[in-house]
Amino acid sequence: MSDALPPLAPELQVSRWYNTAQPITLRSLRGRVVLLHAFQMLCPACISHGLPQARRVHELFPREQVVVIGLHTVFEHHAVMGPDALAALIHEYRWPFPIGIDMPGSDGDGVPRTMRELALQGTPSALLLDRGGRVRLHHFGATDDMALGAMIGQLLAEAPTAALAASDMAKSRAGDHSVRADCDGGGCVAR
Repeated sequence: MSDALPPLAPELQVSRWYNTAQPITLRSLRGRVVLLHAFQMLCPACISHGLPQARRVHELFPREQVVVIGLHTVFEHHAVMGPDALAALIHEYRWPFPIGIDMPGSDGDGVPRTMRELALQGTPSALLLDRGGRVRLHHFGATDDMALGAMIGQLLAEAPTAALAASDMAKSRAGDHSVRADCDGGGCVAR
């Protein structure tokens, strides 16, 4: 049995925020469970499933315990999914949670920076971070509401101080945010 801790999530690399007065850092959210939903506005499963699910989580759980963040991570059709189009979508659907625009990749391949750092396969993708900022769920595709709710409940039931202490240990082991994970629907294992 391995005592390896799941990796800390790298900080978000966001060029612009919506629905928040201040930029958000994952470090500032330590002590709370975080649902990060990566989406593209032209992704049918994001519009029909992922974003509505993110709204339900945002509405059901107290914000001092669970924070929902949307990450618009565009890896295709860049010209039609700019900030103005996203602002119109957010307004039209009235998405109430903070949404950031993932910064474009630096190597010209079209993969945004946070998407690359989080090793996302595509959209929709859901990541759950425990109170210590560790990646506990890394899922590509639609996620069942009951399974997601159960996982959030499990993370809320964990002792907050244990999660934060474990995150500090993981930070010192990792030395930086280059740790990657092998993930499935049940959680992530550092490699």
